[in-house]
Amino acid sequence: MRTGGIFLKKKTKTLLTCLAVPLGVGAVSGFLTQESMNTFEKLKQPPLTPPGWVFPVVWTGLFAMMGTASYLVAITPKTEERKKALTLYGIQLAVNFLWPVFFFNAGWYLFAFAWLLFLWYLVYLCTKTFSEISRTAGYLMIPYLVWLTFAGYLNFFIFLLN
Repeated sequence: MRTGGIFLKKKTKTLLTCLAVPLGVGAVSGFLTQESMNTFEKLKQPPLTPPGWVFPVVWTGLFAMMGTASYLVAITPKTEERKKALTLYGIQLAVNFLWPVFFFNAGWYLFAFAWLLFLWYLVYLCTKTFSEISRTAGYLMIPYLVWLTFAGYLNFFIFLLN
């Protein structure tokens, strides 16, 4: 029984870590760009632009799903495929962290769009790799790809309109 308790504690710690990492990335990124939302709201917006409060709500959900997906991969036996998947995951998180800085703080709308395309590709590779290890983990990443596609639309048209 004692071994089962240790195993459960380890899995709980792994889950909490897997959730904390992307949520932490999002929180720090949001903190660094919080003042720029005023500037964003003054920009000419394309059709379908949601109100500002939608972005942190959606991102929080996406980061939680990413964290859960990474947990499902992290608890599988150590293999080269798992290592590759978690490495891709870490890289895409770092790239994700920088996009709002480029877009909001620097106002580099075209560069941010190109960066977002790079991020989309990394997330696609990560999703594909996750799904080879855990189908559920792959499915949990799909809303992230959909949202990045929508973000790309917004980013590109903000570049064109401003």
